[in-house]
Amino acid sequence: MSQENVMVVMQDAIWTVITTAAPPLLLGLVVGLSVSLFQTVTSIQEATLAFVPKILAVFLALIFFGTWMINNLTGFTRQLFEQIPYFIMT
Repeated sequence: MSQENVMVVMQDAIWTVITTAAPPLLLGLVVGLSVSLFQTVTSIQEATLAFVPKILAVFLALIFFGTWMINNLTGFTRQLFEQIPYFIMT
């Protein structure tokens, strides 16, 4: 397996991880910023108020995007396994 093949596989793996993790992370970020803004405006400094909505948002994102995320990971794994004979030959 040449260095070029390793680089291509690593780039695909990193891109798959980024695109798979993005929906829950971005939703958690948006909810976290919204809650922080709400806390700043109302001067409420409760730790659970910042923590619980983010957990719920990530949980809902996993429910909503879970099928797509699993299909994304399965597609990458299937592609990787299909390329094994090519990697062995080179």
